[in-house]
Amino acid sequence: MGLQAYIEKRKKDKELLVMAHVVCGYPSFSDNMKELEIMSATGVDIVELQFPFSEPSADGPLFVKANEESLKSGTTVDQCFDFMKQVSERFSFKVLMMGYYNTAFRMGEELFVRRIKDAGGSGYILPDLPVEESSNLHAISEREGIEPIILMTPTSSYKRLAKLGEASRGMVYAVARKGVTGSKTNMSDDVIQLVKRCRQHTTVPIGVGFGISSKADMDFLRGSADLAIVGTAALKIWEESREDGLTKFFEELMA
Repeated sequence: MGLQAYIEKRKKDKELLVMAHVVCGYPSFSDNMKELEIMSATGVDIVELQFPFSEPSADGPLFVKANEESLKSGTTVDQCFDFMKQVSERFSFKVLMMGYYNTAFRMGEELFVRRIKDAGGSGYILPDLPVEESSNLHAISEREGIEPIILMTPTSSYKRLAKLGEASRGMVYAVARKGVTGSKTNMSDDVIQLVKRCRQHTTVPIGVGFGISSKADMDFLRGSADLAIVGTAALKIWEESREDGLTKFFEELMA
């Protein structure tokens, strides 16, 4: 089942889905698996597995640290793909590769897409790859049934959103504010208007990310977005209080 069909099916039972985020190898792959077990048990619908990179330009300080520490510990791309396969075979939620274009460039776009497919992934998020430079990668992805997740931002013009909408598959990642991940987003009419602008240019489901951290944020997005994307807040909780804290966090988020 493709990502869009999966989201639409899940939405018959849940008004707002949740997409969560894990940095592969941070603090360890064992920790990652424990986090994912909690995410699965509490009803997370999609998980991004971030392949660590030395220059994660879209990430805030906590994820930058996580990328650096994972690389220092020796995490490799091969390990990340092996882990993705373990995750996709063990859990029922959809799995996306999140990373930076350097990973695809170094191994070659054909192999990159094939390895995501072989590992059970549904798609990928590469925030540093402009849509104007992605036609070949997207063509390979379409042939293999792997979906590129496009980012739409508050600063995108009408013309830009139209171009992004044409390339969108599976879902759109709507960036709630300018900047990098990690800072609290003030949920306001600006976010709702962003979702409305995105919907004018695509028919795929829309997830909102950057700064989602509470049930209040979830409640605000209900009836507007299709998914709430939770990243930094969950990692902060894991670092502070491990399994108990993360379980409570997601249970409260889903309540």
